[in-house]
Amino acid sequence: MSTPAAPVPLRRSPGVRVGLSIAVATGLYGVSFGALAVASGLTVAQACVLSLLLFSGGSQFAFVGVIAGGGAGSAAAGAAALLGIRNAIYGMQINALLHPRGLLRPVAAHVTIDESLATSTGQSEPAEQRRGFWVAGVGVFVLWNLFTLVGALAGDAMGDPRRWGLDGAAVAAFLALLWPRLRSRDAGAIAVVCAVVTVIAVPLVPPGVPIVLAAVVAAALGWFGAREPRPDEHRPDEHRGGAA
Repeated sequence: MSTPAAPVPLRRSPGVRVGLSIAVATGLYGVSFGALAVASGLTVAQACVLSLLLFSGGSQFAFVGVIAGGGAGSAAAGAAALLGIRNAIYGMQINALLHPRGLLRPVAAHVTIDESLATSTGQSEPAEQRRGFWVAGVGVFVLWNLFTLVGALAGDAMGDPRRWGLDGAAVAAFLALLWPRLRSRDAGAIAVVCAVVTVIAVPLVPPGVPIVLAAVVAAALGWFGAREPRPDEHRPDEHRGGAA
């Protein structure tokens, strides 16, 4: 009679380790949002409420970007909602993967973001998928809201928040998390990266161009991925007996 496997200690859990690292890298970027929100004309309270209730970095930056450009509140809400569509798709994936029940369902829906989805799907064991999702989702939520407040209170005192490199740190950590799945040409990982590219490009380039950039990124990942052997593929000579 086989004995059940011992539970993995939390300090050795890959889901917990990855979730914490991505939470710190992404949460720190909340400083940038808080500072930019106040610079765009929002109050400290309004910036914090956006992070608390909307809690979607790309949608939040789109919102304050429209406000900063003199757009109406309805236009800002429309831009934020458009970028938030992907979260509904993520929600369906998480629901099928983790099957949250009861009061956990609305909580899971609120913390379903790029980072929590990628952390969860990057794990192979069901227990680690759950740990990764909750640690990343709740961790990002807590730190994002905390550092939104810090950035909003600091305001102009910190200057251009991009010079601190927090935007680069968040993107780098996120791509590092997805890299093993990109190498195996995982369609979900490629889709998430394309969504991130779109979010980053929206405030920088004319309308319509972000979608083109995302398509180029997807094509490039598919092309270079196709030129590399999959990790589970073997060379022909490995199936032959003896040396050639």
